[in-house]
Amino acid sequence: MPPADTGASTVVVDASAPQSPVTTTAAPDAAAPERLEPGRPGYRRMSFALFAAGVAAFALLYSTQALLPAVSASFDATAGQASWTVSAATGALALFVLPLSALSERFGRRQMMTASLAVAVLVGLLVPFAPSMGALIALRAVQGAALAGLPASAMAYLAEEVRPKALIAAIGLFVAGNSIGGMSGRILTGWVAQAWGWRAALAAVGLLALACAVAFHFLIPKARNFRPGSLNPKALARTVAGHLADPLLVRLYAIGALFMTVFGAVYTVIGYRLVEEPFSLPQGVIGSIFLVYLVGTVSSAAAGRLVARLGRRGALYLAVSTTAAGLLLSLGDTLAAVLLGLVLITAGFFAGHAVASSSVSRTATTGRAQASALYQSAYYLGSSAGGTLGAIAFHAGGWAGTVALGLFAVLGVVSITLYGTRVARAERRALVPATR
Repeated sequence: MPPADTGASTVVVDASAPQSPVTTTAAPDAAAPERLEPGRPGYRRMSFALFAAGVAAFALLYSTQALLPAVSASFDATAGQASWTVSAATGALALFVLPLSALSERFGRRQMMTASLAVAVLVGLLVPFAPSMGALIALRAVQGAALAGLPASAMAYLAEEVRPKALIAAIGLFVAGNSIGGMSGRILTGWVAQAWGWRAALAAVGLLALACAVAFHFLIPKARNFRPGSLNPKALARTVAGHLADPLLVRLYAIGALFMTVFGAVYTVIGYRLVEEPFSLPQGVIGSIFLVYLVGTVSSAAAGRLVARLGRRGALYLAVSTTAAGLLLSLGDTLAAVLLGLVLITAGFFAGHAVASSSVSRTATTGRAQASALYQSAYYLGSSAGGTLGAIAFHAGGWAGTVALGLFAVLGVVSITLYGTRVARAERRALVPATR
């Protein structure tokens, strides 16, 4: 498998490399089933199933984000306090994604994804009945912990079942499902909340997620290349330590966290900005703003083509430049400027996320589920931090404060990618004498 081209060196595997956190009970068969790729049986079902899972996951995970002004009014809470209904879910997901990904090594990716969606949907149907802000935050934390079994298991499932040349496109479709889920959940909650209140809106999201979970259960193909094993905590610790000692993987984790810090801050606060002057938009219209997520669907699905044309680092530079341009444009006081800014921020974020997450899957040669889990932990910690810090920045300095936070995170992505580029060039120069 070719190394990732995102700012660094080739991964070399030797006898001292970290081993899988499970002890496999069966060696891989030389005549293992062929992996999925476009045109082969099962690929379309797999794509639709993971797309549905992505829709359910993002609709549930961010179900309160478009409703924060209404939640604040209902419980007489500040923007910072209400933002915890989002940050608690993403923070819990970040904490639980690694242990649940380890369980998927023993019980299977498909089983873990199914159980994760089932529990998250069940909690989602209880969330509308939360009697207080504290209860709402607690239920959202449980929901986030349940959803932790989905993202890393999905990435590992794809890495095992899909041909390497089709991996970026397959992951892009899963990420596209995330964007559709985020968009549809927010639009649905916006209009339902305007008519019947935020509790009815959360109930509607729960029913949408239930339908997606049922579709996933019946569509997802059985894993053909998964080899179960018994859990080995010491091996898990060695695998995690090995991934955290890999400079390329650490840079990818940081890039994912910083991209998500921008995205979490912007979309947590945008509702508060749009209900204020000079916009004064109603809840339903604010929810419809999230149609912008369709741009993310396109940019994430196109990530493979971007990488083929520009290389991984080139695709990251384009993504981060687009995000920065969107942040600056959103400072305008016209709705058109804000919308165009959101379009650019969303396109840049989803493209950058698809490139970084697929690079993790391609780079890790052992313990892929744990490598993906660490990426997801960093990614959702970035979301949690972005939502809370974005609300604090908005309270302190208005929308300009939130944009300043986003630009600071963007600068971090640029710095990391530039550093990786210099490291890669230095390593290539160091190899030249050895080849003469």
